[in-house]
Amino acid sequence: MSSNEPAKNMSIIVTKGTLDWAYPPFILATTAAAMGLEVTMFFTFYGLSLLKKDLKLQISTLGNPAMAMPMMGGHMVMPNIISAIPGVDAMATSMMKNLIKKKGVASIEDLRAAAVESEVHMIACQMTMDLFEYKQSDLIDGLTIGGAATYIETATKCDINLYI
Repeated sequence: MSSNEPAKNMSIIVTKGTLDWAYPPFILATTAAAMGLEVTMFFTFYGLSLLKKDLKLQISTLGNPAMAMPMMGGHMVMPNIISAIPGVDAMATSMMKNLIKKKGVASIEDLRAAAVESEVHMIACQMTMDLFEYKQSDLIDGLTIGGAATYIETATKCDINLYI
């Protein structure tokens, strides 16, 4: 990219707040930022929980039929019916966190810190904050508080817009 050419831009709408759904937006945002793109992330509904100071991320096996965990030399698929058993989501979360650590994958906290360090612009949805009764003090520092119009103003100028 020449010095006269404007930087490419990317926006991501983040709507999910589980451990497994937290990885795609942060990996894409930090990778794009490392490649010189200006990145904006808009956190709305359950995705807003990824901006909380104290993350307590879990996995939900419900509605995730493709979830297959490596075990005993193979991959164990967790049928949706298993989600009804108390403790299954906690077990799946523990298994996933152990796998993440074993494989040397960065934590969501580390990826989020890398996004902040890379100057990824993060917008916390005001309507969702009101709906779920979040206070700005519940969230990490350095955020923009805004609504759909704030996000759309950015998105209309972006080369890439993603919904996760």
